[in-house]
Amino acid sequence: MGNGNSTETKESRRSKMRQKLQNFSSRRRLRRPGSGSVSGLASQRSVSQDDFAGIALLTLIGAEMKFKDKWLACVSFGEQTFRTGISDSTDKPIWNSEKKLLLEKNGPSLARISVFETNRMSKNNIIGYCDLDLLEFVVQEPDSTCKPFDLLDPASSDVVGSMFISCSVEDPVETEKCFAKRILSIVDYNEDGHLSFSEFSDLMNAFGNLVASKKKEELFKAADLNGDGVVTIDELAALLAVQQEQEPIINNCPVCGEALQLSDKLNAMIHMTLCFDEGTGNQMTGGFLTDRQASYGWMFKLSEWTHLSTYDVGLNTGSSASHIVVIDRKTKRLVEELIDSKIVMSMRAIYQSKIGLGLMDQGAKEILQNLSEKQGKKMNTAESAQNIPSFLEFFKDQINMSEVKYPLDHFKTFNEFFIRELKPGARPIACIDRDDVAVSAADCRLMAFQSVDDSTRFWIKGRKFSIKGLLGKDVDSDAFLDGSLVIFRLAPQDYHRFHSPVSGVIEKFVDVPGSLYTVNPIAVNSKYCNVFTENKRTVVMISTAEFGKVAFVAIGATMVGSISFVRKEGDHIKKGDELGYFSFGGSTVICVFEKDSIKIDEDLLANSARSLETLVTVGMQLGVSFPKLENCSLES
Repeated sequence: MGNGNSTETKESRRSKMRQKLQNFSSRRRLRRPGSGSVSGLASQRSVSQDDFAGIALLTLIGAEMKFKDKWLACVSFGEQTFRTGISDSTDKPIWNSEKKLLLEKNGPSLARISVFETNRMSKNNIIGYCDLDLLEFVVQEPDSTCKPFDLLDPASSDVVGSMFISCSVEDPVETEKCFAKRILSIVDYNEDGHLSFSEFSDLMNAFGNLVASKKKEELFKAADLNGDGVVTIDELAALLAVQQEQEPIINNCPVCGEALQLSDKLNAMIHMTLCFDEGTGNQMTGGFLTDRQASYGWMFKLSEWTHLSTYDVGLNTGSSASHIVVIDRKTKRLVEELIDSKIVMSMRAIYQSKIGLGLMDQGAKEILQNLSEKQGKKMNTAESAQNIPSFLEFFKDQINMSEVKYPLDHFKTFNEFFIRELKPGARPIACIDRDDVAVSAADCRLMAFQSVDDSTRFWIKGRKFSIKGLLGKDVDSDAFLDGSLVIFRLAPQDYHRFHSPVSGVIEKFVDVPGSLYTVNPIAVNSKYCNVFTENKRTVVMISTAEFGKVAFVAIGATMVGSISFVRKEGDHIKKGDELGYFSFGGSTVICVFEKDSIKIDEDLLANSARSLETLVTVGMQLGVSFPKLENCSLES
């Protein structure tokens, strides 16, 4: 009854308390097989007091769709993704599913909510999405009111439904009180909102802390204002929060057992708040990297269990993972790159084995060359235009047709669509009036390294890779040997025109003959293959006032029959100006800078050091010339 007259023994009460904690802990450990440590609390970084913005409680209430189905929703935020349960068959699904998210002033704030129909056995279909800036939302709607958001079709941006969302942010004091209440509720055996001293004592003793044992009577008396031996959980929670702030009494997280850094009170509080949150209420399921992974059906989960499919970031992403995961620079969230599973298997068979590469040496290179040339010709026929709709459907949430300069019926062949132009202003150029700021050369997945040694340690695994081999024998490579390297990998769904990253004068073009291996990370990460130094490529030497000489290397790949340039030797170019384009397929540009000529942006270097490609667009800031190290806004 919470009044000290219960007939339960102390041992039975403690048994109940242990059982509750075990329930929290076991729920928290329910992860999909092979989830790794990139999501959830295992990857929680320390947050500074200045950067802490609060903990947001995001609730997906429901949606209104245009047809009936069984629906689920996913929330992608930073490097974590969560999903709701699956609704009944309806056009008005209700989830009332919530999740607490850590907000940092310099961290991710944009959450993407995606809604999937679940009538497929192995792969569910995304119907609509909306993006919600949590920091902006809670400033405009501080009272956590339910608000509708338009769900947009990923391919056309047409409205396909409405999503009902509420969100609120607790300040640090309220967060600590909330956490304290949740801990105290564990020993409220009769669930009446009141605690006796014996119940409170059980909890304090469980902390195994001398300070807790000494303080328990003092704290309880301070809350028991009328001296009846019973206090409310709310009263005790406020005092416990203050005590934890002044002199910590919890050394280990009561849920997962992780040791807490008592000198870092803020991060200890954040850890315990999010840890407790995972096992309570109508919570979304976590442990996913991307919304696509979270939406997959039971056939995919079975393949994960048997290790036929894996999700991870880092070195496994290219060489052995069955799904390629990159991080979007603008939204700071992880995104899955779409690629047919049969292609993944065939590439791994060829590029990740000596036998596969042996076959390449025995004539398969010529087959790839002929195949690429034939496919290039095929994509220039009028019949090839019939492939455009299916291409758009496959990449429907990764191609934004509203940015394209011409309507779809303008393109008479597939290649015309593939080398599509964008509307003026679709790709703003960072610090456009400053030539000491270099920018991204393409819409791509980018890897950046301050030195060539870093690139071979973190990404390029071909044993014979070298700058001299990359640039070829007709280019003087001495000035670049200890320089910086930036790799821009274009996937088939990307805008395939490339632009100059710097302002300067084009000195010369040098064609280097070669093969047409794929530039997919599976091949780049292979120790048996040297993609960048063996593929067909063109080296463009650009002379600049701010960066010295810059080598711009356009590299052909499987299905890329031609590299076309729209500039000539002697032309003066501004950064962001178009240089050329790749025809059908995926390909890569590599820029090599002279040693100590550029300071690459820290976020790009940090991601690359994790072997994690960064999704960027043309014109985003790449780095600043030495010694001018001021940063421009990424939004520029």
